[in-house]
Amino acid sequence: MEPTSGFKAKLGIFVAAGLVLFLGAIFYIGRQKHLFNPVFRVNSMFKNINGLEIGNNVRFSGINVGTVDNIRIINDTTVQVSLIIDKDVQKFVKTDCYVTIGSEGLIGDKIINITQGSGDDIVDEGQFLPSNEPIETDAILASLKVTGENAEVVSDQLAQILYKINSGKGTFGMLINDSSMATNINTTINNLKRSTKGLDENMEAAKHNILLRGYFKNKKKNQENKSDDKNTNGNDTNKKNDSGLLKKIFGKDKKDKKNDTAK
Repeated sequence: MEPTSGFKAKLGIFVAAGLVLFLGAIFYIGRQKHLFNPVFRVNSMFKNINGLEIGNNVRFSGINVGTVDNIRIINDTTVQVSLIIDKDVQKFVKTDCYVTIGSEGLIGDKIINITQGSGDDIVDEGQFLPSNEPIETDAILASLKVTGENAEVVSDQLAQILYKINSGKGTFGMLINDSSMATNINTTINNLKRSTKGLDENMEAAKHNILLRGYFKNKKKNQENKSDDKNTNGNDTNKKNDSGLLKKIFGKDKKDKKNDTAK
């Protein structure tokens, strides 16, 4: 039985659609792999590529400009990564640019980031760029785990302290929950204020005493001299004069008392 014209038309449409999809896939893959654009190649060395794979994107200033073309193990501590980058971007990539391994988001695919350089020398075809080793995700997670455990311990201890304070235990608990303790503290402060006031009154009375009036006057003069004179020897001399004056005053007072007793 010969195929009908309708069947032939459907078959032709199906083949044409398949061919279009095939060509579109080739074009899309070739564009992603930069097969149809002029490119140049650069290399870099890493100790640990942290899960980087062939085909991952290469970014410069946050823009996708190439892909990872090849990954090759040089020795037990060195891995060579080859990158293909659009030719139009070559004039912006300097020899002092650094190559780093990052990720798209927190847990996304690995990517290569090329930092901006500050020099004038443009990178050449096949040249090696310096690299910065990536930070391993496992190390970050381990550090976060330790931090979380420490925060849990601190929060538990803080909760225990607050519980004791609210229960009236310890000094702070008594101060907060016992009103008599606060009253005693207020009374003590008032007593200190009255004692300070009484001491000031006694000092003022001593200044007007005949025996000590000269001492306070000389002391005031010495203080004025000290503010004007920054010489250390002068300060020591003033201290000796004050000490000698006190000895003379109190010595004279003792002599007067002895004379009164003898009379």
